[in-house]
Amino acid sequence: MKLGFGLYRHMLDAEHFNFAKQCGATHLVVHLVDYFGHNADSTDQPIGGKEGWGKAGKADTIWTLDELLDLKKEINGHGLELEAIENFDPAHWHDILLDGPKKEVQMENLKQLIRNVGKAGIPIFGYNFSLAGVSSRIQGPYARGEAISVGMEAVDNTPIPNGMVWNMVYDENAPSGRVPRIDHDELWNRLQYFLDEIIPVAEEAGVKLAAHPDDPPMPYVRDTPRLVYQPGMYQKLLDMKPSPSNNLEFCLGSIAEMTEGDIYEATDTYSKQGKIGYIHFRNVVGKVPQYKEVFVDEGDIDMFRILKILKKNNFEGVLIPDHTPQMTCSAPWYAGMAYAMGYMKAAISKVNGA
Repeated sequence: MKLGFGLYRHMLDAEHFNFAKQCGATHLVVHLVDYFGHNADSTDQPIGGKEGWGKAGKADTIWTLDELLDLKKEINGHGLELEAIENFDPAHWHDILLDGPKKEVQMENLKQLIRNVGKAGIPIFGYNFSLAGVSSRIQGPYARGEAISVGMEAVDNTPIPNGMVWNMVYDENAPSGRVPRIDHDELWNRLQYFLDEIIPVAEEAGVKLAAHPDDPPMPYVRDTPRLVYQPGMYQKLLDMKPSPSNNLEFCLGSIAEMTEGDIYEATDTYSKQGKIGYIHFRNVVGKVPQYKEVFVDEGDIDMFRILKILKKNNFEGVLIPDHTPQMTCSAPWYAGMAYAMGYMKAAISKVNGA
């Protein structure tokens, strides 16, 4: 097991690379999309909302091989490895998610992006096949000592307006109205198209695609269906396109929030199959539709038990702290992350017998 750190686009600089290294990280998981209008340094995760919190990039501009190589070179120069990119820009694949007229053109662009990622030597690309994305979340003093964190108290089923997906506006000139309502079967069909097209390219490129579970894991959010809102649904996704390149972005918090199954059984099942690309190592109290994110050592999950399961099943991938509560000081996000990283580094060393 390797200790990693997650960074958003605006954090891809020497200061944050050094911070990650100082915290004990050896690997990075990076986002190449920023969340305009949201301070990622505060909660390290967009909260979402009825009007969304960002704007997508340019649909015809995928990340080039030279850009990826330059980023990797800079990361390597700070003594770190680039393990994964997390999330497509909504502008790159909104019609794949929505089954729109540009889906075939966008799919060809995504294929080229995955080829670029493979040529750059980046092993994993994480994604979340969702229309609403992260939504229904609130912020407050939910963690120990009234540390600011995020949680959920009720689901938001306000329809998504046209021109928006994954909480990002990709078309400011879209006609008024809402994203058409679909059922779960239709969303699974759209995922099947995506997997059938992209997985063979990922295989050739030597890249693993890693699917994130729904956050929050509810059957419907913003009047759109969700895919992986119970642990067993991960297996359905894997079985739809069996391949070494069809993997999971395993978020412990999201899985623990689910109303069925068992977090330890799920961890054992998917790590035993060798299907976990990398892990979001975070803790929660409660389940949907009411839960709170807390410090890594105070939630419902026995994190040492998780690590022991991973070691038993020879998991050799990266664990990152993901979002974590803010601490009361002049640098709340940094302090919270440093606390989580220290805990993780010590826990991994203990489980490994160091």
